[in-house]
Amino acid sequence: MTGRPEVLFPLFSALTSLDGIGPKTAQTLGDAGISRPRDLLMTLPFSGVDRGQKASIRDVVPPAVATVEVTIGDHYPPSTRGRPYRIHVTDSETTFQLVFFHARGDYLAKQLPTGQRRVVSGKIEAFDNMAQMVHPDHILRVEDAGEIPTFEPVYPLHAGITQKLMWKATRAALGLTPDLPEWIDPTLLEKQGWPKWQQSLRDAHTPEAMADLSAHAKARERLAYDELFAHQMTLALARAVARRSKGRISVGTGELQAKVLEQLPYTATNAQTRAIKEVTDDLAAPIRMNRLLQGDVGSGKTLVAFMALLAVVEAGGQGVLMAPTEILARQHLEGLQPLAQSAGVSLELLTGRDKGGERAAKLARLASGDINILVGTHAVFQKGVGFHDLRLAIIDEQHRFGVNQRKELGAKGEAVDVLVMTATPIPRSLALAQFGDMDVSVLDEKPAGRKPVQTALVSTSRLDEVVEKLRRAVSEGKQAYWVCPLVEESEFIDMTAAEERFKRLRAALREGVVGLVHGQMPPAEKDAAMARFVAGDTKVLVATTVIEVGVNVPNASIMMIERAETFGLAQLHQLRGRVGRGAAASSCLLLFQEPLSETGRKRLEILRETEDGFRISEEDLAMRGAGDVIGTAQSGVPRFRIADLERQAALMQTAQKDARKLLSDDPKLETARGQAARTALWLMEQDKAIRLISIG
Repeated sequence: MTGRPEVLFPLFSALTSLDGIGPKTAQTLGDAGISRPRDLLMTLPFSGVDRGQKASIRDVVPPAVATVEVTIGDHYPPSTRGRPYRIHVTDSETTFQLVFFHARGDYLAKQLPTGQRRVVSGKIEAFDNMAQMVHPDHILRVEDAGEIPTFEPVYPLHAGITQKLMWKATRAALGLTPDLPEWIDPTLLEKQGWPKWQQSLRDAHTPEAMADLSAHAKARERLAYDELFAHQMTLALARAVARRSKGRISVGTGELQAKVLEQLPYTATNAQTRAIKEVTDDLAAPIRMNRLLQGDVGSGKTLVAFMALLAVVEAGGQGVLMAPTEILARQHLEGLQPLAQSAGVSLELLTGRDKGGERAAKLARLASGDINILVGTHAVFQKGVGFHDLRLAIIDEQHRFGVNQRKELGAKGEAVDVLVMTATPIPRSLALAQFGDMDVSVLDEKPAGRKPVQTALVSTSRLDEVVEKLRRAVSEGKQAYWVCPLVEESEFIDMTAAEERFKRLRAALREGVVGLVHGQMPPAEKDAAMARFVAGDTKVLVATTVIEVGVNVPNASIMMIERAETFGLAQLHQLRGRVGRGAAASSCLLLFQEPLSETGRKRLEILRETEDGFRISEEDLAMRGAGDVIGTAQSGVPRFRIADLERQAALMQTAQKDARKLLSDDPKLETARGQAARTALWLMEQDKAIRLISIG
């Protein structure tokens, strides 16, 4: 594909090519992330001011903006330094003052000569029972009054940029917009009633009322869709290129899977059965699998993963299951070992701890194919780890592994199928934005027999009662987690908070009952403290959020979360999921510090109401925004200028469908609409997509 289409050149030219923008202003706009006319056009107004002309300011309730024609009266220069310059003016019904600070008298005398008529527009305020307009935004001769827009858009500003400048610059940029061929599916365009691209930009930058500024205004909705569509085209192209890379066909006999299912003390849920089928169908297809398995806390992802691993073993290959930490890798091993034995499959663990002869022996068995399934940490990526026939890689807790690590793992075998698992329910729109190139399986049912966790909100002022209750629970043989508040600024403060709480609980309960883990401990110490808690030697584990993911202690039935209001909802939900795994009734105490804000209380109450992680994640997204929910910096979620992931999830879904359909109908984007879509990709700076088309 050749370079950027010529029709877009003006939109990607220097800002200085626009009327009224010199090098200095261009630099200031550049600091705000606006470096070309295209960026100006994608910076939409967020509010507006009604500047419709009124006969008099008499009906205006100050403070409010008014535009009115006046006769200019006497000038009153300041009597002493630092006082304002005042000019009396009269409209059709009343008299008021124009007020200027640090003004030059000669300039004002020229601008506003006594006895002449002018149109002024600005904020009317009351001062000493007299109406005044301080520094009018507009002062024009009556014949030029049409230059003031009836409804003036208000732009987001950055230091050194004024509304006047944004108004002028955006008008100049609008003058450069070409009429581009349509890339949106014609039926969709008609159904939604969206204007064409060029018209949408004009409408969005010249709103006529507040309603035109809403995300649901047709012009804005269309521009948001363009952004989402270009982004989904990129993901769809990546998916298409990946799907063209040949996969291995792994068809299981079902024999080992049947043995394991017979051994299970429960039946798989419908959601599990559906996910197992989706994954095994992918394995049997000649294209490489790239699937995301999303399941809420305790929805049984491990069983789905193990069935997939057995399918490749049945087909004569090997599988690997990767966990982000050694604790989790060991847990997977313990959970799967009995199942592997019942199926007669050899399962081994490889972590950074394996050294010397033992490690060499393991690697030899792996290379010869004696080990069917390997469970490991990222030690599996190291050089010298070779497989006999690796066909499936399963990655647990995706966000801890980068895309590059996924690729490295893929390189360990020939066209390895990849399944990524996450226990963090991701809101639909974010899942589409972040994993839109993957196929998604969702586990949305809990296996039978899991008891709900009772959740309560308690103020930290009642801490003594809480500790007393904990003492009683411990004496009855129960185990509890105590999660300390997360202090963003430094891990050191986290550690101090955890150590303080540990000392106080140890004093209140008794020696040897309380354990401690935090991020600053050496890994071996952390593992040892966890192991003592798992074994039941310690009854209370004081921890920072290191226990958030995957730790499984069935006997632990109490979760205390201190300063719960400082955590994200999804994180609180994950933490709560650490209890309720055994036979005992479990409880989760959210300790909050007064005073709690209205939204703070509302957030914690959602947790009390529901255990549905997907609902919680949607609420979290609506309250906090996409960047916070999954730390945008490392998440790979794109930053959109117009589209709003929280409120336009449905648009994102439509964009994904449309992008995938266009590519399946026109894989090389050669039709008229395909060519138009290429222009859209250049316009939205989806360079990655453009490279993918040329690969394709």
